[in-house]
Amino acid sequence: MSNNKFYTPDGFTDQLPEVCAFKREAENKLRNVFIGNGYREIETPGVEYCDIYTSTDLVNAESLYKFCDQKGRLLCARYDGTVPAVRFATNLLKDEPLPLRLFYVENMYRFNQTGGGKQNGFTQGGVEFMGAEGSEADGEVISIAIESALAIGIKDLQISIGQVRFFEGLACQLGLSEEDRILIKNAIQQKDSVMIENTARKAGLDARDTETLMMLIECQGGYEVIEQFRARVTDPEALKALDGLKDILDIMDEYGYLKYITVDLGLIGVENYYTGIIFKGYTYEVGFPIIGGGRYDNVAELFGRKMEAVGFSMSLTLAITALMRQGLELKKEQASVIVGYDRAVKGARAKAIALAKALREEYTSVILDSSGMSEEELDQYSDLNNIPATFYVNEGEES
Repeated sequence: MSNNKFYTPDGFTDQLPEVCAFKREAENKLRNVFIGNGYREIETPGVEYCDIYTSTDLVNAESLYKFCDQKGRLLCARYDGTVPAVRFATNLLKDEPLPLRLFYVENMYRFNQTGGGKQNGFTQGGVEFMGAEGSEADGEVISIAIESALAIGIKDLQISIGQVRFFEGLACQLGLSEEDRILIKNAIQQKDSVMIENTARKAGLDARDTETLMMLIECQGGYEVIEQFRARVTDPEALKALDGLKDILDIMDEYGYLKYITVDLGLIGVENYYTGIIFKGYTYEVGFPIIGGGRYDNVAELFGRKMEAVGFSMSLTLAITALMRQGLELKKEQASVIVGYDRAVKGARAKAIALAKALREEYTSVILDSSGMSEEELDQYSDLNNIPATFYVNEGEES
Protein backbone atom coordinates (compact mmCIF):
# COMPACT_ATOMS: atom_id res chain seq x y z
CA MET A 1 0.00 0.00 0.00
CA SER A 2 1.49 3.33 -1.04
CA ASN A 3 2.01 6.14 1.43
CA ASN A 4 0.50 9.32 -0.08
CA LYS A 5 1.17 11.67 2.82
CA PHE A 6 4.34 12.93 1.11
CA TYR A 7 2.74 13.61 -2.27
CA THR A 8 0.18 15.88 -3.90
CA PRO A 9 -2.80 14.44 -5.83
CA ASP A 10 -2.46 13.97 -9.57
CA GLY A 11 -2.80 17.28 -11.38
CA PHE A 12 -1.83 19.41 -8.38
CA THR A 13 1.57 20.77 -7.36
CA ASP A 14 3.20 22.59 -4.47
CA GLN A 15 4.80 25.93 -5.30
CA LEU A 16 8.15 27.19 -4.08
CA PRO A 17 8.26 30.55 -2.27
CA GLU A 18 9.82 32.32 -5.25
CA VAL A 19 7.09 31.02 -7.57
CA CYS A 20 4.42 32.15 -5.09
CA ALA A 21 6.00 35.60 -4.90
CA PHE A 22 6.03 35.98 -8.69
CA LYS A 23 2.46 34.66 -8.91
CA ARG A 24 1.21 37.20 -6.36
CA GLU A 25 2.97 39.95 -8.25
CA ALA A 26 1.38 38.75 -11.51
CA GLU A 27 -2.06 38.64 -9.87
CA ASN A 28 -1.63 42.23 -8.73
CA LYS A 29 -0.60 43.28 -12.24
CA LEU A 30 -3.72 41.63 -13.65
CA ARG A 31 -5.88 43.41 -11.09
CA ASN A 32 -4.28 46.73 -11.99
CA VAL A 33 -5.03 46.14 -15.69
CA PHE A 34 -8.64 45.16 -15.02
CA ILE A 35 -9.30 48.00 -12.58
CA GLY A 36 -7.58 50.43 -14.93
CA ASN A 37 -10.11 49.48 -17.60
CA GLY A 38 -13.06 50.12 -15.30
CA TYR A 39 -13.83 46.55 -14.20
CA ARG A 40 -14.90 45.65 -10.66
CA GLU A 41 -13.68 42.59 -8.79
CA ILE A 42 -16.08 39.91 -7.59
CA GLU A 43 -15.45 36.79 -5.54
CA THR A 44 -17.54 33.66 -5.86
CA PRO A 45 -17.38 30.52 -3.69
CA GLY A 46 -14.88 27.82 -4.50
CA VAL A 47 -17.82 25.41 -4.29
CA GLU A 48 -20.97 25.52 -6.44
CA TYR A 49 -24.03 23.33 -6.90
CA CYS A 50 -23.36 20.96 -9.80
CA ASP A 51 -26.61 22.16 -11.38
CA ILE A 52 -25.01 25.48 -12.26
CA TYR A 53 -22.95 23.59 -14.85
CA THR A 54 -24.75 20.33 -15.61
CA SER A 55 -28.38 21.45 -15.85
CA THR A 56 -27.36 24.16 -18.29
CA ASP A 57 -25.22 21.78 -20.41
CA LEU A 58 -22.36 24.25 -20.20
CA VAL A 59 -19.80 21.77 -18.86
CA ASN A 60 -19.36 18.03 -19.20
CA ALA A 61 -20.14 16.46 -15.82
CA GLU A 62 -17.07 14.21 -16.11
CA SER A 63 -14.86 17.30 -15.96
CA LEU A 64 -16.12 18.35 -12.52
CA TYR A 65 -14.75 17.53 -9.10
CA LYS A 66 -17.98 16.37 -7.41
CA PHE A 67 -18.93 15.72 -3.80
CA CYS A 68 -22.00 15.97 -1.54
CA ASP A 69 -22.94 18.28 1.30
CA GLN A 70 -24.46 17.06 4.58
CA LYS A 71 -27.91 17.05 3.01
CA GLY A 72 -26.85 14.87 0.11
CA ARG A 73 -26.94 17.66 -2.47
CA LEU A 74 -24.40 17.33 -5.26
CA LEU A 75 -21.71 20.01 -5.20
CA CYS A 76 -18.63 20.65 -7.31
CA ALA A 77 -15.43 22.61 -7.11
CA ARG A 78 -15.49 25.81 -9.17
CA TYR A 79 -14.79 24.82 -12.78
CA ASP A 80 -14.43 28.31 -14.30
CA GLY A 81 -14.99 31.97 -13.57
CA THR A 82 -17.53 32.83 -16.26
CA VAL A 83 -20.55 30.74 -15.22
CA PRO A 84 -20.37 31.77 -11.53
CA ALA A 85 -19.95 35.40 -12.66
CA VAL A 86 -23.12 35.13 -14.75
CA ARG A 87 -24.97 33.59 -11.80
CA PHE A 88 -23.63 36.42 -9.64
CA ALA A 89 -24.71 39.12 -12.11
CA THR A 90 -28.20 37.73 -12.68
CA ASN A 91 -28.79 37.46 -8.94
CA LEU A 92 -26.90 40.00 -6.83
CA LEU A 93 -26.58 42.65 -9.56
CA LYS A 94 -29.99 42.18 -11.21
CA ASP A 95 -31.03 45.75 -10.42
CA GLU A 96 -27.83 47.42 -11.62
CA PRO A 97 -27.91 49.19 -15.00
CA LEU A 98 -26.15 47.56 -17.92
CA PRO A 99 -23.48 47.14 -19.05
CA LEU A 100 -21.64 45.41 -16.22
CA ARG A 101 -17.86 45.14 -16.16
CA LEU A 102 -16.69 42.46 -13.72
CA PHE A 103 -13.45 40.59 -13.11
CA TYR A 104 -12.10 37.80 -10.93
CA VAL A 105 -8.76 36.23 -9.97
CA GLU A 106 -9.53 32.85 -8.43
CA ASN A 107 -8.58 29.18 -8.30
CA MET A 108 -10.34 26.71 -10.63
CA TYR A 109 -10.55 22.92 -10.53
CA ARG A 110 -11.00 20.61 -13.52
CA PHE A 111 -10.79 16.85 -13.54
CA ASN A 112 -8.39 15.07 -15.90
CA GLN A 113 -6.81 18.20 -17.36
CA THR A 114 -3.14 17.29 -16.96
CA GLY A 115 -0.45 17.30 -19.65
CA GLY A 116 1.34 19.97 -21.67
CA GLY A 117 1.65 22.21 -18.62
CA LYS A 118 -2.01 21.96 -17.59
CA GLN A 119 -3.00 21.27 -14.00
CA ASN A 120 -6.25 20.11 -12.44
CA GLY A 121 -5.99 23.00 -10.01
CA PHE A 122 -4.93 26.39 -11.34
CA THR A 123 -5.35 30.13 -10.91
CA GLN A 124 -7.33 32.02 -13.52
CA GLY A 125 -7.95 35.72 -14.01
CA GLY A 126 -10.57 37.10 -16.35
CA VAL A 127 -13.12 39.77 -17.21
CA GLU A 128 -16.79 39.56 -18.12
CA PHE A 129 -18.38 42.43 -20.07
CA MET A 130 -22.14 41.92 -19.77
CA GLY A 131 -24.97 43.79 -21.42
CA ALA A 132 -23.09 45.02 -24.50
CA GLU A 133 -22.95 43.68 -28.03
CA GLY A 134 -21.02 44.40 -31.19
CA SER A 135 -17.42 44.63 -32.32
CA GLU A 136 -16.61 47.55 -30.01
CA ALA A 137 -17.32 45.42 -26.93
CA ASP A 138 -15.51 42.42 -28.43
CA GLY A 139 -12.51 44.60 -29.23
CA GLU A 140 -12.41 46.00 -25.70
CA VAL A 141 -12.18 42.54 -24.18
CA ILE A 142 -9.56 41.30 -26.66
CA SER A 143 -7.44 44.39 -26.02
CA ILE A 144 -7.58 43.76 -22.25
CA ALA A 145 -6.54 40.15 -22.83
CA ILE A 146 -3.48 41.32 -24.76
CA GLU A 147 -2.69 44.05 -22.23
CA SER A 148 -2.91 41.46 -19.43
CA ALA A 149 -0.49 39.06 -21.08
CA LEU A 150 2.00 41.83 -21.77
CA ALA A 151 1.69 43.12 -18.21
CA ILE A 152 2.86 39.84 -16.66
CA GLY A 153 5.79 39.51 -19.06
CA ILE A 154 4.51 37.45 -22.01
CA LYS A 155 6.30 38.85 -25.07
CA ASP A 156 5.82 36.14 -27.69
CA LEU A 157 2.02 36.29 -27.92
CA GLN A 158 -0.40 35.24 -30.64
CA ILE A 159 -4.15 35.79 -30.42
CA SER A 160 -6.14 33.68 -32.89
CA ILE A 161 -9.68 34.94 -33.52
CA GLY A 162 -12.55 33.16 -35.20
CA GLN A 163 -16.30 33.56 -35.57
CA VAL A 164 -18.86 30.90 -34.68
CA ARG A 165 -21.55 32.55 -36.80
CA PHE A 166 -19.39 32.46 -39.89
CA PHE A 167 -19.36 28.67 -39.93
CA GLU A 168 -23.08 28.50 -39.19
CA GLY A 169 -23.78 30.84 -42.09
CA LEU A 170 -21.44 28.95 -44.41
CA ALA A 171 -23.03 25.63 -43.45
CA CYS A 172 -26.45 27.10 -44.23
CA GLN A 173 -25.20 28.37 -47.61
CA LEU A 174 -23.85 24.90 -48.45
CA GLY A 175 -27.04 23.18 -47.33
CA LEU A 176 -25.30 20.91 -44.83
CA SER A 177 -27.46 18.67 -42.67
CA GLU A 178 -27.13 18.85 -38.89
CA GLU A 179 -25.23 15.56 -38.90
CA ASP A 180 -22.79 16.79 -41.54
CA ARG A 181 -22.31 20.09 -39.70
CA ILE A 182 -21.26 18.25 -36.56
CA LEU A 183 -18.91 15.95 -38.49
CA ILE A 184 -17.26 18.87 -40.27
CA LYS A 185 -17.00 20.96 -37.09
CA ASN A 186 -15.22 18.11 -35.35
CA ALA A 187 -12.98 17.58 -38.38
CA ILE A 188 -12.08 21.28 -38.43
CA GLN A 189 -11.28 21.16 -34.72
CA GLN A 190 -8.96 18.20 -35.33
CA LYS A 191 -7.68 19.62 -38.65
CA ASP A 192 -8.73 16.38 -40.31
CA SER A 193 -8.74 17.16 -44.05
CA VAL A 194 -9.69 13.60 -45.01
CA MET A 195 -12.87 13.72 -42.92
CA ILE A 196 -13.79 17.11 -44.39
CA GLU A 197 -13.36 15.82 -47.96
CA ASN A 198 -15.29 12.61 -47.27
CA THR A 199 -18.17 14.43 -45.58
CA ALA A 200 -18.31 17.05 -48.35
CA ARG A 201 -18.42 14.35 -51.00
CA LYS A 202 -21.18 12.49 -49.15
CA ALA A 203 -23.11 15.77 -48.89
CA GLY A 204 -22.82 16.30 -52.67
CA LEU A 205 -20.69 19.47 -52.52
CA ASP A 206 -18.78 20.56 -55.61
CA ALA A 207 -15.02 21.10 -55.73
CA ARG A 208 -15.18 24.84 -54.99
CA ASP A 209 -17.37 24.40 -51.91
CA THR A 210 -15.16 21.59 -50.68
CA GLU A 211 -12.14 23.84 -51.18
CA THR A 212 -13.87 26.55 -49.12
CA LEU A 213 -14.30 24.11 -46.24
CA MET A 214 -10.67 23.05 -46.55
CA MET A 215 -9.62 26.70 -46.31
CA LEU A 216 -10.97 26.72 -42.74
CA ILE A 217 -8.04 24.58 -41.63
CA GLU A 218 -5.47 25.97 -44.04
CA CYS A 219 -5.88 29.76 -44.09
CA GLN A 220 -4.79 32.00 -41.23
CA GLY A 221 -3.59 35.58 -41.42
CA GLY A 222 -4.93 39.11 -41.43
CA TYR A 223 -7.27 41.19 -43.58
CA GLU A 224 -6.42 39.08 -46.62
CA VAL A 225 -8.01 35.98 -45.08
CA ILE A 226 -11.28 37.85 -44.54
CA GLU A 227 -11.27 38.96 -48.18
CA GLN A 228 -10.48 35.44 -49.44
CA PHE A 229 -13.56 34.09 -47.70
CA ARG A 230 -15.70 37.11 -48.62
CA ALA A 231 -15.23 36.20 -52.29
CA ARG A 232 -16.67 32.75 -51.60
CA VAL A 233 -19.70 33.31 -49.37
CA THR A 234 -23.16 34.73 -50.03
CA ASP A 235 -24.95 33.95 -46.76
CA PRO A 236 -25.87 37.22 -44.95
CA GLU A 237 -24.93 35.80 -41.53
CA ALA A 238 -21.51 34.71 -42.76
CA LEU A 239 -20.87 38.07 -44.42
CA LYS A 240 -21.93 39.89 -41.25
CA ALA A 241 -19.48 37.77 -39.27
CA LEU A 242 -16.67 38.72 -41.67
CA ASP A 243 -17.58 42.41 -41.30
CA GLY A 244 -17.35 42.02 -37.53
CA LEU A 245 -13.91 40.44 -37.78
CA LYS A 246 -12.70 43.29 -39.99
CA ASP A 247 -14.01 45.79 -37.43
CA ILE A 248 -12.07 44.01 -34.70
CA LEU A 249 -8.87 44.13 -36.75
CA ASP A 250 -9.42 47.87 -37.22
CA ILE A 251 -9.88 48.30 -33.47
CA MET A 252 -6.77 46.24 -32.69
CA ASP A 253 -4.81 48.38 -35.13
CA GLU A 254 -5.90 51.51 -33.27
CA TYR A 255 -4.81 49.93 -29.96
CA GLY A 256 -1.45 49.08 -31.53
CA TYR A 257 -2.13 45.36 -31.02
CA LEU A 258 -2.71 44.23 -34.61
CA LYS A 259 0.68 42.47 -34.70
CA TYR A 260 -0.58 39.99 -32.11
CA ILE A 261 -3.74 39.04 -34.06
CA THR A 262 -4.26 36.15 -36.47
CA VAL A 263 -7.61 35.51 -38.14
CA ASP A 264 -8.44 31.79 -37.97
CA LEU A 265 -11.94 30.98 -39.20
CA GLY A 266 -11.33 27.35 -38.33
CA LEU A 267 -11.54 28.42 -34.69
CA ILE A 268 -15.24 27.75 -34.20
CA GLY A 269 -15.59 25.78 -30.95
CA VAL A 270 -17.37 22.45 -30.85
CA GLU A 271 -19.48 23.29 -27.81
CA ASN A 272 -22.74 25.29 -27.91
CA TYR A 273 -21.28 27.94 -25.62
CA TYR A 274 -19.98 30.71 -27.85
CA THR A 275 -22.33 32.67 -30.09
CA GLY A 276 -20.02 35.00 -32.00
CA ILE A 277 -16.38 35.98 -31.72
CA ILE A 278 -14.09 33.34 -30.23
CA PHE A 279 -10.38 33.76 -29.50
CA LYS A 280 -7.42 31.96 -27.96
CA GLY A 281 -4.03 33.27 -26.90
CA TYR A 282 -0.82 31.30 -27.31
CA THR A 283 2.82 31.57 -26.33
CA TYR A 284 5.61 29.08 -26.82
CA GLU A 285 6.75 26.34 -24.40
CA VAL A 286 3.26 25.23 -23.33
CA GLY A 287 0.97 22.91 -25.24
CA PHE A 288 -2.30 24.74 -24.65
CA PRO A 289 -3.60 28.30 -25.02
CA ILE A 290 -3.01 30.50 -21.99
CA ILE A 291 -5.98 32.73 -22.92
CA GLY A 292 -9.47 31.78 -24.02
CA GLY A 293 -12.53 33.89 -24.58
CA GLY A 294 -15.39 34.93 -26.75
CA ARG A 295 -19.00 36.06 -26.95
CA TYR A 296 -21.61 34.03 -25.07
CA ASP A 297 -24.91 35.87 -25.49
CA ASN A 298 -27.16 32.97 -24.46
CA VAL A 299 -25.66 31.96 -21.10
CA ALA A 300 -27.32 34.59 -18.90
CA GLU A 301 -30.72 33.59 -20.25
CA LEU A 302 -30.20 30.14 -18.68
CA PHE A 303 -30.22 31.97 -15.34
CA GLY A 304 -33.33 34.00 -16.11
CA ARG A 305 -31.92 37.22 -17.54
CA LYS A 306 -31.50 38.22 -21.17
CA MET A 307 -28.04 39.74 -21.37
CA GLU A 308 -25.38 39.69 -24.08
CA ALA A 309 -21.87 39.06 -22.84
CA VAL A 310 -18.27 38.70 -23.91
CA GLY A 311 -15.27 37.83 -21.78
CA PHE A 312 -11.93 36.12 -21.51
CA SER A 313 -9.85 34.26 -18.96
CA MET A 314 -6.12 33.75 -18.59
CA SER A 315 -4.59 30.76 -16.83
CA LEU A 316 -1.95 32.38 -14.66
CA THR A 317 -0.63 28.92 -13.85
CA LEU A 318 -0.04 28.11 -17.53
CA ALA A 319 1.33 31.59 -18.23
CA ILE A 320 3.87 31.32 -15.40
CA THR A 321 4.83 27.82 -16.55
CA ALA A 322 5.44 29.25 -20.02
CA LEU A 323 7.54 32.12 -18.66
CA MET A 324 9.67 29.76 -16.58
CA ARG A 325 10.25 27.49 -19.58
CA GLN A 326 11.13 30.57 -21.64
CA GLY A 327 13.95 31.38 -19.22
CA LEU A 328 12.33 33.54 -16.56
CA GLU A 329 14.69 33.78 -13.59
CA LEU A 330 12.69 33.85 -10.39
CA LYS A 331 14.24 35.85 -7.59
CA LYS A 332 14.46 33.98 -4.31
CA GLU A 333 12.61 35.97 -1.70
CA GLN A 334 14.77 36.97 1.23
CA ALA A 335 14.65 39.29 4.18
CA SER A 336 16.62 42.53 4.01
CA VAL A 337 17.66 42.46 7.66
CA ILE A 338 17.85 40.03 10.55
CA VAL A 339 17.89 41.22 14.17
CA GLY A 340 19.06 39.01 17.05
CA TYR A 341 19.61 39.57 20.73
CA ASP A 342 21.40 38.13 23.73
CA ARG A 343 18.83 36.32 25.85
CA ALA A 344 21.07 36.58 28.89
CA VAL A 345 20.96 40.38 28.86
CA LYS A 346 17.95 41.92 30.57
CA GLY A 347 16.12 44.32 28.28
CA ALA A 348 17.92 43.17 25.11
CA ARG A 349 14.76 41.60 23.73
CA ALA A 350 12.75 44.82 24.17
CA LYS A 351 15.48 46.78 22.37
CA ALA A 352 15.61 44.21 19.57
CA ILE A 353 11.82 44.38 19.13
CA ALA A 354 11.93 48.18 18.97
CA LEU A 355 14.82 48.05 16.48
CA ALA A 356 12.99 45.56 14.25
CA LYS A 357 9.87 47.72 14.26
CA ALA A 358 11.86 50.79 13.29
CA LEU A 359 13.73 48.95 10.54
CA ARG A 360 10.48 47.60 9.07
CA GLU A 361 9.50 51.16 8.29
CA GLU A 362 12.58 51.41 6.03
CA TYR A 363 12.97 47.84 4.71
CA THR A 364 10.49 45.46 3.10
CA SER A 365 11.30 42.50 5.34
CA VAL A 366 12.99 42.24 8.72
CA ILE A 367 13.41 39.01 10.68
CA LEU A 368 13.45 39.16 14.47
CA ASP A 369 15.31 36.03 15.55
CA SER A 370 13.26 34.03 18.03
CA SER A 371 15.40 30.90 17.99
CA GLY A 372 18.13 32.14 20.31
CA MET A 373 21.08 32.27 17.89
CA SER A 374 24.35 33.70 19.13
CA GLU A 375 25.94 36.60 17.29
CA GLU A 376 28.24 34.20 15.41
CA GLU A 377 25.35 31.88 14.53
CA LEU A 378 23.31 34.86 13.38
CA ASP A 379 26.11 35.95 11.04
CA GLN A 380 26.40 32.42 9.63
CA TYR A 381 22.64 32.19 9.08
CA SER A 382 22.65 35.60 7.39
CA ASP A 383 25.45 34.55 5.01
CA LEU A 384 23.78 31.23 4.12
CA ASN A 385 20.49 32.99 3.30
CA ASN A 386 22.00 36.04 1.57
CA ILE A 387 20.50 38.48 4.05
CA PRO A 388 22.32 41.79 3.47
CA ALA A 389 22.30 43.23 7.00
CA THR A 390 22.59 41.76 10.50
CA PHE A 391 22.03 43.47 13.86
CA TYR A 392 22.76 41.85 17.22
CA VAL A 393 21.56 43.51 20.44
CA ASN A 394 23.65 42.64 23.50
CA GLU A 395 22.88 45.65 25.62
CA GLY A 396 19.83 46.10 27.79
CA GLU A 397 18.42 48.50 30.33
CA GLU A 398 20.82 50.92 31.88
CA SER A 399 21.11 50.62 35.64
